[in-house]
Amino acid sequence: MTPRERYVQSLLFGKPDRVTFSPGGGRESTVANWRTQGLPEGVSPHAHMMETLGIEPEPQRPMPGLGVPFTMIPKFEEKVIEHKDGHYIVQDWMGAITEISDEFDYTYIRSAKDFVTRKWHKFPVETRADWEQMAWRYDATTSERYPDDFDARCEALQDRDGVVRIHFNGPFWQLREWVGMEGLCIMLLDDPDFVVEMIAHWTEFASRTMAPILERVQPDQVGFSEDMAYKSFSMISPEMTRRFLMPSYERWVSEARAAGCEVLFMDSDGKIDELIPIWIEAGINACGPIEVAAGNDIVEFRKTFGDRMAYTGGIDKRAIAKGGDVMRDEVTRVVVPLLEQGGIVPGCDHGVPPDISWPNYVAYSRLLAQLTGWL
Repeated sequence: MTPRERYVQSLLFGKPDRVTFSPGGGRESTVANWRTQGLPEGVSPHAHMMETLGIEPEPQRPMPGLGVPFTMIPKFEEKVIEHKDGHYIVQDWMGAITEISDEFDYTYIRSAKDFVTRKWHKFPVETRADWEQMAWRYDATTSERYPDDFDARCEALQDRDGVVRIHFNGPFWQLREWVGMEGLCIMLLDDPDFVVEMIAHWTEFASRTMAPILERVQPDQVGFSEDMAYKSFSMISPEMTRRFLMPSYERWVSEARAAGCEVLFMDSDGKIDELIPIWIEAGINACGPIEVAAGNDIVEFRKTFGDRMAYTGGIDKRAIAKGGDVMRDEVTRVVVPLLEQGGIVPGCDHGVPPDISWPNYVAYSRLLAQLTGWL
């Protein structure tokens, strides 16, 4: 099987030749620690781990990216407003005023290069006048949104070995970037019509941005980022989720399925058990990373939701860090029963943190490779 076929079959309760091997990767601080623990300088952690385990890399034809951003155009100017007491206060590319340790810089706000804590001082949308200055930046038809060679990229993706994913923010995540968590929660109660207006704009923008891709390429996965749960509960009630968010999910899922996409994926941290039934109802059939520290357990989820939901991740990062029998017991407990049923790509339940040593990471990856058929 190609990596593409294997991934789809792994999540659709099919018959893969072996389950997709995806132990998870470390961010900057993790990799820096690994360099002091046996990972050589100048080599890819994943490539060196595979070489250490004796797993030959699969031949795979080069595959272009789609190159279509679901972000604002133009972005706000990134600039340092103040630097004192070990912190930067910056205007980030999303228009928010954010504080970050000067151990890092504002480039860390663009992508999750490391485990970074931030503080938000101000969000870009506080009034309807602010919204007018934000909404125009989300225009699906602007020429800058699609690369000049977009058609050629799509043509090259017709016959491929790798997985093509389309992924963008869900409405909860996107509105939180515009108005902030506290602002969004207040608006949901005090000005729900404004919330509906912003969600409608985002839903339409994402659909129209996705449409030219779906006309040219059959994606293997369409996914949404929400991160809408705390350690114990959803950030908003299931009733609010159904009322405000579910129409967006249903529209996007319908459009993706009409284009032949079979894996509809939800990415959310936190405790998600009360959200999974809503996602299933909306047509979403896979989710991750299933954080164990938040009380999630994919073994129990499988008993409750059966084959209506597949999972990625789900292995407790704390057990991987402890290594030895603790790691082995956790990996075996989670992976063995679900591998028999399908609908899983097991791995670390989020980015691999720096307290997981390189030797423990290699030992965990070896066990996972053995269980999933790679060794």
